[in-house]
Amino acid sequence: MIPRMHSARQILLSTLACAAVALSGCSSAPTVARRDADEAIDLSGYWNDTDSRLVSEEMVQDALSNPWSERASADLGRAPRVIVGRVRNRSQEHLDTRTFVKDLERAFVNSSRVDVVAAPEERDDIRAERQDQQTHASIESAKSMGKELGADFMLQGQIHSILDAIEGEQLRFYQVELEIIDLESNRKVWIGQKKLKKTVSYKKVRF
Repeated sequence: MIPRMHSARQILLSTLACAAVALSGCSSAPTVARRDADEAIDLSGYWNDTDSRLVSEEMVQDALSNPWSERASADLGRAPRVIVGRVRNRSQEHLDTRTFVKDLERAFVNSSRVDVVAAPEERDDIRAERQDQQTHASIESAKSMGKELGADFMLQGQIHSILDAIEGEQLRFYQVELEIIDLESNRKVWIGQKKLKKTVSYKKVRF
């Protein structure tokens, strides 16, 4: 009787081991391929890094080709200072607008047409470091308090989206709206708008 129980136990263990091997064989390892960071890749049709980069570059180019920047430079006797404020997500999907804000800042800085000042969440760390220098850094190297540059203009905006769909196909529409506002007078000196349309087709799976 004992040998039979031992044999049944071995059979059970062997069966479980085979099942585990079979299940592990069903899971496929991921395939990783390095791609150029500027390459346009659309997988789902949702807003992605390429949309963020291209829209920010086009809108900043449009903003700087508008006469407001030249008038501001003439009135101020220097390049206007811009702070990139909040870009609100009014779309129907989860969209991290912080990447878009950074793309806007980068496009402004690279243009060399305006000066970009730090956003509020960045200034806290900078001020803490400057305060720390007053105690721990040498007098010659410590940076003075109260010498921050104030912005002349603020850029802010929002992103909207509309989804239209029928069986097997979707149309994704995005509208980005940006404004540049004179911080002293609240006057809007530039209003920009960019629209994107994407169609997404789904193949029918036959069983």
